[in-house]
Amino acid sequence: MKDYIRERVKEVANYIYETKATVRQTARVYGVSKSTIHKDVTERLLRIDAELADKVKKVLEFNKAERHIRGGEATRKKYKSMKEK
Repeated sequence: MKDYIRERVKEVANYIYETKATVRQTARVYGVSKSTIHKDVTERLLRIDAELADKVKKVLEFNKAERHIRGGEATRKKYKSMKEK
């Protein structure tokens, strides 16, 4: 694995763990695709730092469990703003 990829993986993993960010939010911050972020934290991170990988996995599982709530909230806001116009 190239050094710049290894550094990005560590940086992305720490960002997700510290901020509890979603894959999509992280991809936006780092300017890469969601697929790249997902591959970084699910595959590459295991080879670099298994302990950090476990911590990040818990954050991702929490985000996945709550995504239906965030989606519903976004829809509610959308229709509320449309109603106000």
